[in-house]
Amino acid sequence: MADHHVARLGNKTLLQYARPQYMEQLAKEGRTGRLITVPEGFPPGSEVANTAILGYDLNKVYEGRGPLEAVSIGYEMADDDFAIRCNIITLEDGKIITHNGGNLETQDAEVLIQYLNKHLGNERVKFITGIQYRHLLVIKGGNKHIICNPPHDHPNEEWRPLLVKAADHAPQKEGQLSAQETADLINDLILKSQELLAKHPYNLEKALKGERQANSIWPWSGGYRPSMQTLMAQYSQIKSGAVISAVDLIQGIGRYAGLRIIKVPGATGLANTNYEGKAQAAIEALKEDDFVFVHVEATDEAGHDGDLELKLKAIDYLDKRLIKPIIEAIHNMQEDVCVAVLPDHPTPVELRIHVNEPVPFIIWHKGITPDDVQHYDEESCVSGSYGLLRLNEFMNELMKI
Repeated sequence: MADHHVARLGNKTLLQYARPQYMEQLAKEGRTGRLITVPEGFPPGSEVANTAILGYDLNKVYEGRGPLEAVSIGYEMADDDFAIRCNIITLEDGKIITHNGGNLETQDAEVLIQYLNKHLGNERVKFITGIQYRHLLVIKGGNKHIICNPPHDHPNEEWRPLLVKAADHAPQKEGQLSAQETADLINDLILKSQELLAKHPYNLEKALKGERQANSIWPWSGGYRPSMQTLMAQYSQIKSGAVISAVDLIQGIGRYAGLRIIKVPGATGLANTNYEGKAQAAIEALKEDDFVFVHVEATDEAGHDGDLELKLKAIDYLDKRLIKPIIEAIHNMQEDVCVAVLPDHPTPVELRIHVNEPVPFIIWHKGITPDDVQHYDEESCVSGSYGLLRLNEFMNELMKI
């Protein structure tokens, strides 16, 4: 949701231009600040930022997206499994056009993943269906010490120079592939996937219509099974909790954090998601859980697509269709509820990639002494009374409340 100044909006950020009514109200009545969500040396991805927001030390628990998504979709990782996120993307004229296969739907993706697994899967390699364009590749005995390029960070760039490389001086366990062997295997799978997907009826039909094809896999962000304490073990104030998200990655973080997964019908991870359903699920969860983590992917996807109008619309939907009903319900609850609103990282619509910059946040509850900030945006929150927090300091402030 956070962004940069955009000339088309009178050099305002999207939050400054949109002035979302209910977020603005929370900012006026609550306290604000900014949060550094990405530790030094880590990529500004959702897996890093959301884990840090929940108070975890990334140096101790980080294993990439793959293992988090594995647990979310019900794949039980073995000790020698290397799990890596596997996008289905669109390539044209030797370049990455989209990271999402032309907004691939899950039912179509499942056919493609099963097709790839039939032709490329074996005792060492397994493709597993996730959601939309986000899937999983599991390599038995794979080595995590490889360098991968997230496809959403390289729109309109040539793909060949972005293929997987082995890290320098990479360690290798007994019985495990070397980093170079793992990189070579993944690159071979990418090339073979392009040959196979080009022949699939789904893409042949897309080609006839002149539409974007889902014509290559792109694995990135892999690791081994992580070791994470639950939130309940970390914070005595939390006895139970829930996570509400359409994204496997966030559900996976939630599962390792000990949160129950609430799946909302019609939640898509896009701007057409079921905001009202997520709001109602959060309201119901607050009746029995101490902590509820609600995640909306819509603004991130619009940012990656470079779609200014859609991102503005997603901010408005988030404000009116999700935050408004939650706040209205909270006012009628018998016990006090603390609310925090923040992005995990900026995805500037004119860059179309994640950037490592502080995000603005709001903390609100009945009776809180407000600060002087009157608006919710990237600049106003610089003056917030929380100042600039780092990583787990955010959760520590929430737990004080």
